[in-house]
Amino acid sequence: MSDIIKTEGIVLSKLNYGDTSLIISVYTESYGKMSVIIKGARNPKGKLGMIADPLNYVQMVIYKKDSRDLQLLSSVDIIAHYPRIKEDLDRTQYALAILELVKRLTVENETNKKLFKGLVKILSLIDLAMEHPGILFGRFYLFFLSELGYAMQITKCGICEAEIGKGTGGYTFETGFVCVNCFESHPQLNFISAELLSYFFCLINNRPVKNFSVDLIKQANIFLNRYTKNHIPDFTGIQSLNYYNNFK
Repeated sequence: MSDIIKTEGIVLSKLNYGDTSLIISVYTESYGKMSVIIKGARNPKGKLGMIADPLNYVQMVIYKKDSRDLQLLSSVDIIAHYPRIKEDLDRTQYALAILELVKRLTVENETNKKLFKGLVKILSLIDLAMEHPGILFGRFYLFFLSELGYAMQITKCGICEAEIGKGTGGYTFETGFVCVNCFESHPQLNFISAELLSYFFCLINNRPVKNFSVDLIKQANIFLNRYTKNHIPDFTGIQSLNYYNNFK
């Protein structure tokens, strides 16, 4: 027997199914990530397909049965659709990259209300253009990694445990970030610029990012991809950013 549940959610993706239906992946407040089928959603006279577009913040009524992987949608209403994100290519690519992270790296039916609130908040900030969308993406990425249990430690040296400070340093995936002294005495470490280290420090501590460059944002994204791949071997990188970069 199915339970009738009501929950808010962010639509992560949608896929055509059969002749008229859709399957959506949605990150919900009450149940985490869920896969939901919307029967008849592609009917020309129906509105459910448009409401269930990726990036939309919705309220749903679902027939949920624990014994099945695919739940059945009864009704859906839109709460927010972030129009300014969808009008701007940069905002769109970073917002979709956030959805991709959540879809690929969260577990079905694992509730995390803090993550849900963070997802709603970051989409709202991108929509309002409170900062460059790449910076907001970086802020969310680091928050997301922390929620997964892979928080990035940048305040203490991974070798001597001294305070790293704001200078240049080094990094390996075995030791983490290291101070200048340890970097100079361990030539096998990778170089980390003071600018990139300062950028991550601002993101993690929710401080303003000043005098940033697009190249710096790209460097940070590449680093975060590599960091995630090291901790989650099945992760192959964020495809959304690569896709949209082909159009620039």
